Amino acid sequence: MSEIVESSNNPFRASEAPKSVATASEVQRAESEIQSALIVAKRFPRDQAAAMDRILMSCGRPGLAEDAVYQYSRGGSSISGPSIRLAEELSRQWGNMIVGVTELSRQGGQSEVLAYAWDLETNVRDEKRFVVKHWRDTRQGGYMLTDERDLYEAIANQGARRKRACILALIPGDVQDAAVFACNETLNAKADTSPAAMIQMVERFGKFGVSKEMIEAKIQRRLDAITAGQVVQLRRIYTSLKDGMATAKDFFETASTASPESQQPATARKTGNAGLKEALKPAAPPGSSPGSSQQPEPSEAADLPFSYEEIDQLLREATTMEALDMAMDVARQLTQAEQDALLKVKIARGLKLFAGTSQKPEA
Repeated sequence: MSEIVESSNNPFRASEAPKSVATASEVQRAESEIQSALIVAKRFPRDQAAAMDRILMSCGRPGLAEDAVYQYSRGGSSISGPSIRLAEELSRQWGNMIVGVTELSRQGGQSEVLAYAWDLETNVRDEKRFVVKHWRDTRQGGYMLTDERDLYEAIANQGARRKRACILALIPGDVQDAAVFACNETLNAKADTSPAAMIQMVERFGKFGVSKEMIEAKIQRRLDAITAGQVVQLRRIYTSLKDGMATAKDFFETASTASPESQQPATARKTGNAGLKEALKPAAPPGSSPGSSQQPEPSEAADLPFSYEEIDQLLREATTMEALDMAMDVARQLTQAEQDALLKVKIARGLKLFAGTSQKPEA
């Protein structure tokens, strides 16, 4: 009886909510893992010289170097730094670190998320708590996210930038600078300025609404005359767009500053046979009268489907990249195997256009 009275009246006895066996077991397991990691980190501390060698070796890989640095403009100045991919590689090679992003709660159409980085040797921890709304903004308006995959991608996208900040708060600044310098040296030594690489670059930037003309205006020259340094600069810009650090209008003259006619896609301005034929026509020779040019086909032909042979011929006769894109756009009606075969024709024709070896339609 006295034990019951003491238990209920003792103000210094902590009152704990009842825990299930599964919850208690999970807490005990997590504590054991953390304690084990701390003990191992103390017993086997990092060799900073060996870690630096591993970081520099990783920065010698072109695949990592291409995505290692972001760049964007703010207040008239250019800002650059280690990207998310480089920060993750630094944490792996530096060693004895735990990093991650954890969803703490989900209610009221939003999630509370924690991004963290923990140096087990020094027991220094940096974390960022933030809220992710279950909402996605688009040009046509926003909408609520209900699909589990969409929610995961939204949380992971915003969490990655906070995780990068946490990692870089623990990695020494001179290590970061050395890694960025090594990545730049790798890019300068292995920058690919070939026509095939330029076609691939144009296609990648196209996902963000950046055209070949906008890229050429940025570098102030044609793509077939691009330098290795400019390739490095464009790769940094692409990394910034891909990681969500900036938008296309931060670097390029977007369609919002162009005329209303140029804001419409080429296939929206002219589609079908008439649009393709007009795009494929070579420029009229000097001194020729406007009325002497070939007239577009009647609009009734615009709805007629193209056969594989017709699209193949259009690709081989294309004189501009716009014509190549328009021809491939109408090829979507074909089978996947036929589209793959036509893509090879497009690449071959694009290489000739970029190299300047074929300025006239093929016979």
